[in-house]
Amino acid sequence: MNSPNPALVSQRAVQRLPRLALLAFCAAYVLPGLFGRDPWKAADLTAFGYMVEMAAGRTGWLSPTLGGLPVDTAVLPHWLGALAIALLSPWVDPALAARLPFGLLLVGVLALTWYSCFHFGRTPAAQPLPFAFGGEAHPVDYARAVADGAVLALIASLGLLQLGHETTPELVQLFAVALLLWSLAVDGARRWRARLAVLVALPLLATSGAPSMALAMGALATALCLNHRAGPTRRAFAPWVGAATLLALAAAAQLHTWQLRLALPGSADDWLRTGRLLLWFLWPLWLLALWTLWQWRRRLGEPHLGLPLATTGVGLVSTIAMGGSDRALMLALPGMAVLAAFALPTLRRSTAAAMDWFSVFFFTACAITIWVIYVALMTGVPAKPAANVARLAPDFVARFSPLELLVALVGTAAWLALVRWRTGRHRQALWKSLVLPAGGVGLCWLLLLTLWLPLLDHARSLRPWVQRLQLHWPADGCLAAPGLGRPTVAALVHFGRREVDAVTPAERTACPVLLLAPGRAAPPGWRRVAQERRPTDRNDVLVVYRRADDRRRAGPAR
Repeated sequence: MNSPNPALVSQRAVQRLPRLALLAFCAAYVLPGLFGRDPWKAADLTAFGYMVEMAAGRTGWLSPTLGGLPVDTAVLPHWLGALAIALLSPWVDPALAARLPFGLLLVGVLALTWYSCFHFGRTPAAQPLPFAFGGEAHPVDYARAVADGAVLALIASLGLLQLGHETTPELVQLFAVALLLWSLAVDGARRWRARLAVLVALPLLATSGAPSMALAMGALATALCLNHRAGPTRRAFAPWVGAATLLALAAAAQLHTWQLRLALPGSADDWLRTGRLLLWFLWPLWLLALWTLWQWRRRLGEPHLGLPLATTGVGLVSTIAMGGSDRALMLALPGMAVLAAFALPTLRRSTAAAMDWFSVFFFTACAITIWVIYVALMTGVPAKPAANVARLAPDFVARFSPLELLVALVGTAAWLALVRWRTGRHRQALWKSLVLPAGGVGLCWLLLLTLWLPLLDHARSLRPWVQRLQLHWPADGCLAAPGLGRPTVAALVHFGRREVDAVTPAERTACPVLLLAPGRAAPPGWRRVAQERRPTDRNDVLVVYRRADDRRRAGPAR
């Protein structure tokens, strides 16, 4: 016998979040970071380096290399950026062109999460209890309100901010997980679309670098679809999920994407570091998801809970198995956002109020800090923040942008209006508890990527470092960089406009310039000409050598 449904929701509580407001939340989250910046160290810059080489035809598309180094992640996601660069060149900057398809993927993740939660919310087991004298929430309105909450929860998650705006394979994996969740949610309402989606989602997840997670999610989803609570339509859907799992295994084997990266935490410090990652990365989703699991604990076998829990569990276990990988943890976010949304019908008023007040104080304080440092950069007052920036980011020159200032002012005014709205008479809406967390995250991200964009670009980009290095090498010839990491090689190729050889030993290279990390001795025949440190990171240092008989004038390539 099923336990009583814990959700009691009136029709007043499922008032619709205005579509314009929801779109504004999504736009404020997705658009900042797309424009006006360089690729940032490290994974973002590395992936971009391979994409540029592929688009320019300097390396193959099946086995791309960068400075002679083969790609160490799945190739398929790199094709997206390379195709965009090739199609939009020379009208669009390559960095922006590469980010555009990944920005669309992030939009797709938000949309698929909304529709997944919407269809889960329409299932009979997820619907709230009817009232004795009527007035309970209409099924469609209830599902829409819960789905709005799921998108707000996903936007509010702190871990998705940076990783969701990179051009890396993990964003393709995240889209594949969201597509899988959508196919499991709509298998009865959109039968053929769901079948096609699952046949795409699991192979896409496997070929974009996560075959073991595709196998685990496919196996769990197949088992849950065969559960007696799943219903006849989902039981009929189980063979399609199983077939998609087998197809994913075959595709991963064909493209050689099987790479087991097991690194279980071995010490107490490792476990503590992983625990801290879970706490901040998943905030506030983990709090709401735990509340959902407790309130609905006797109905965890129902599809609207079991299926999102399966994808979430695979992401969490993979994170621990990989030694606290934040990129594996990102794949748990769509399922956890759906779980968090089903906490809203049962959330206590005191808990919701605590979340609201925490969001108001925390994000307002963050916004004030961003504004104060921005004013200090522009005017020199207050003097201490300006001095701290000068110490941490030497050689940085602040620039004023009226457009960025206007966008930041509009975002700040929208936050103040949102706080006023939340403290007004709108206390019945089911999604109200996630408006301020999502709005606060969107505000801070918007301010950081407008007011602080030049500073962040100076700190996270390797362009200033390469510009320093260019002063010490001739205007032509290749660069030998044996032993250097892929992000550094990508920066030398893209910002230095040079051919880089990162695989040939220094003793056998024909390049006139040799770049080595400190502590590595150059072979005979080379003379040391400079040592340059990255302006914002003392750990990034390169030593420049030139051949002893090379007296050509140094300078940047033309």
